[in-house]
Amino acid sequence: MIVVDSNVIAYCWINGPLTELAQRIRVRDPEWHAPILWRSEMRSILTGYLRDGSLSAAQIARIMEAAEEALAGHEHLVPSERVFHLVRESRLSAYDCEFVALSGALAVPLVTADRAILRAFPARAVAMPDFLRE
Repeated sequence: MIVVDSNVIAYCWINGPLTELAQRIRVRDPEWHAPILWRSEMRSILTGYLRDGSLSAAQIARIMEAAEEALAGHEHLVPSERVFHLVRESRLSAYDCEFVALSGALAVPLVTADRAILRAFPARAVAMPDFLRE
């Protein structure tokens, strides 16, 4: 079981340079958890692809459906108190701190490609390639 941030989720379902890496992570540990916030962040990512014409409305609907199905039952509400505690410890956004807080609550690593998260919480966050090496 691992926590993944929205970018890792997007990399897994939207074809790009990190798709293979994200999919290998999913094969190694298919039990991905995320705060409910991931849905809004994924919608925002997909909106960019829709607006620039990279993906059609039908494609983004299929991608979102597949990701939602994969994470069903593994989405969590994160206590605000814990998020704000982490915000005070770092320069990260509350959004980023939700993922860090969830990884702490579940006592599992947060797999991410976000350098700011990796720098701020090196004991909790692990880079995508490093996760595969462990």
